[in-house]
Amino acid sequence: AGSKLREVFDKINNLLSGKPVQTEGQTVSVTQHPQGLEFVCYKLAEKFVKHGEGEVSFHRDSAFPIAVVLSGIWELHPRVGDIFLAHLHKKCPYAVPFYPARKEGTSMEEYQRMLGYEVHDSKVEEQDHFLKRMSGMIRLYAAIIQLRWPYGNKQGAHPHGLSYGWRWLAQMLNLEPLADVTAMLLLDFLEVCGNALMKQYGIQFWKTMFFIQKSYIPRIEAVTSSGQMGCLSRLKNFVQKCLQEEEIPLPKGILTPSFWRT
Repeated sequence: AGSKLREVFDKINNLLSGKPVQTEGQTVSVTQHPQGLEFVCYKLAEKFVKHGEGEVSFHRDSAFPIAVVLSGIWELHPRVGDIFLAHLHKKCPYAVPFYPARKEGTSMEEYQRMLGYEVHDSKVEEQDHFLKRMSGMIRLYAAIIQLRWPYGNKQGAHPHGLSYGWRWLAQMLNLEPLADVTAMLLLDFLEVCGNALMKQYGIQFWKTMFFIQKSYIPRIEAVTSSGQMGCLSRLKNFVQKCLQEEEIPLPKGILTPSFWRT
């Protein structure tokens, strides 16, 4: 509910502003310790990324309520946004976007961690689980760049707005595609913020969609094996349908004005 989200936002904002906050039966304040504020910024940013790789990966629509709170906090407390990006880029280098190359002397285990895989006791997580986590984090990022906290000042620019999404898409299309990962990331990104990018960039956006269909999807196909075609097929269908209808649908779960009256 919108009212519940406002409560969450106010509590986080009050904590970061140095006001006393009630939690689990006790009153806490960042002023209680010299590094209190820095610690809270760090843990809060880390928590938002965990929401992406956890909650959003299983409940895709949850990207929007989480993102709108973070967007508002970022606007008032830029330090949280900076640390959020640092956590996000470490956990999901594809949010940069960046495909780490394996350097000489780097162990396979260390390299897999650089790619975003979780490795415990030399056991690497399964591909499906890895893709789901990356998907959740990209969807959260794609939601953040288009949303603003509706009760904010609105005078300044979005602290990390659509221009960053436009840049992400352009950089992504300049990278050589990876099997499995690239098709999924592009589809997630376009599903979540394609509509907002279309409204903002118009003809330039449609030129990019045409480039994806004619040039980039064949390059993804070239590195994709027959067993990895699922996401690529969905990306092809999505792009084709959007180009035919000259429209990108609004993402599922987007917060409408009526949501804030709940």
